[in-house]
Amino acid sequence: MTTARDLLITTLELSASRPPGEGDLSLALAGAELIDLLNAGAVTLEDDRIVPGGERVVGDRLLNEASSTVIRQAPYETVEEWLWRRGRDLAAVHLSALRSEGQITQRRRSRWIPFGTSRLVVTDTPARREALDRRTSDDPVLASLATAVGIGGRQLEDLPDPLAAADEPAAAVLAAVHNALRDLEAERQRRSIEQAAFDNIWRGE
Repeated sequence: MTTARDLLITTLELSASRPPGEGDLSLALAGAELIDLLNAGAVTLEDDRIVPGGERVVGDRLLNEASSTVIRQAPYETVEEWLWRRGRDLAAVHLSALRSEGQITQRRRSRWIPFGTSRLVVTDTPARREALDRRTSDDPVLASLATAVGIGGRQLEDLPDPLAAADEPAAAVLAAVHNALRDLEAERQRRSIEQAAFDNIWRGE
């Protein structure tokens, strides 16, 4: 299992009615992949730059794919650059992988519900149980990533100091994920304000 898969399964189980935005989830998944690559020794961090640690097979197709995209020429890539580049449409990629592996199924909604004809349901597999075990143990990395995308009904300050509990490189990635998500939300708000101003002009207000 990987942190990205655990995060996606956790997200599907805890936020069926109000899933996070695809952009938010994609950034968090990119951070999860990077943390697993650090743990596998496939990369290291020097300051905020991702330094390749050699070609390593890490036992997961998507994680190997992530490893293969690491920039291998100096000055290398920053963690922030990795999150935005690798995170592009990453949620859809991981969701497709879970579906192809039979980890999730499409369940039809009641005919009395007017909007939406189906929803994704996590299959009761070893992968689901491993993600559940990790979640209920308050794993600091998974807890921080889940909180970052707004699932689980908790705030970062309510967690058992997740950034301090993680090792230093993982903590640096987690902090970068939270910063990237704040930047994404600020950009959304800026565009919303600009659109509202544009609409007011057309209405003559």
